[in-house]
Amino acid sequence: MEVFFVTTLNQVGPLTRLVHVSFGLDMGGQEKLLVELAKHVDRRRFDHCFVSLGNRGVLAGDIEACGSQVIALEEPSGLKPGLILRLARLFRRLRPAVVHTHDHRALFYAGPAARLARVPSVIHTCHGLDIRASRRQVLLGVYLSRLVDHYVCVSEDVKAQCHALGVSRTVMCTILNGIDVSRFAYSGPCSDGPVVTVARLNAEKNIANLVRAAALAASQADDLRVEIAGGGPCLAELKRQAADLGVAGRVTFLGEVRDVPLLLARAGAFVLPSLSEGIPLTILEAMARGLPVVATRVGGIPEVVVDGETGFLVPSDDSAALAGAILRLWRDPDSARRMGLDGRCRVERLFDVRRMVADYEALYLAGRDPTTLARAGCDQGSTSGDEDTIRAGIAAVRP
Repeated sequence: MEVFFVTTLNQVGPLTRLVHVSFGLDMGGQEKLLVELAKHVDRRRFDHCFVSLGNRGVLAGDIEACGSQVIALEEPSGLKPGLILRLARLFRRLRPAVVHTHDHRALFYAGPAARLARVPSVIHTCHGLDIRASRRQVLLGVYLSRLVDHYVCVSEDVKAQCHALGVSRTVMCTILNGIDVSRFAYSGPCSDGPVVTVARLNAEKNIANLVRAAALAASQADDLRVEIAGGGPCLAELKRQAADLGVAGRVTFLGEVRDVPLLLARAGAFVLPSLSEGIPLTILEAMARGLPVVATRVGGIPEVVVDGETGFLVPSDDSAALAGAILRLWRDPDSARRMGLDGRCRVERLFDVRRMVADYEALYLAGRDPTTLARAGCDQGSTSGDEDTIRAGIAAVRP
């Protein structure tokens, strides 16, 4: 463990060094959470460093502006077993007290590397399960959880799924995602504002279902408009779909939007038609602004949106149900305002970023539980158990 000493007006004392590892730092819910950790961590006690396995991404500058270091390894996609040794060397140089991995790709490389470098504590956050992952990839993630001292799930649903797959309950805990509520002052829904969504445009977000729902609702609401913020691999196909369904004039693709609070302030409602989710930050941001939410009943969303109170929950991939819920809000502005206000109160009570950061800080200071070491086949005096796990894990994913 490396300990740093700093002098402030209020304190002279040790800093605990933390290294976060993620696949990248492009715009997304998981990556935005890293910015919040950098912004709100107690700098009198912790020193944060952020390692991107890929490039710097658009959020690296935001993290650096908070006073944290960003290291981008610029590794291309694909299986790179040598990256484990590269990370191990980096960890030996940085000498962190904690390595904190985000998503299973980061865990695959940084978990074994942290053990080889004898990092005192390894924490992993599962932000949600990838529905595109193969059975082999899922099992590998469970296998590598043996190297983790604390396995954090962002919702009770994610926790239940991980346990069902084989992750031990003894290392798992739940820390609900949070947002900086102060950045999203209550404004309530605009009566003539568009229905908006903010999402990475990939298959999991299923924005195609929103486009289909917009086409269904168009015949009953002449003034209904939909605005979609975000970029991703599905953007071109979604634009073609909107044109084919005759709603290109009603559905606007905004691309990446940095000022999300401003976008939400002029909206009438928020929609997220995902097939899989943990605790989506975009829903929390919309609720903080006072927007009613229409979302699919998947993952951790029902832990955030209370059906009939803060919005409506619909089955996944059901365009008619999604269109119907949107129209209910569109036709009943009084209910929309009431739901939006209830949503704001719920976010303030349960999903504030300061609560989330305090929970993570408690884990950072908890260190390694000796029973976790025994369960993982790890011994503080030897890394042989770790090396066996590393070799077996790499072999499991080789073609």
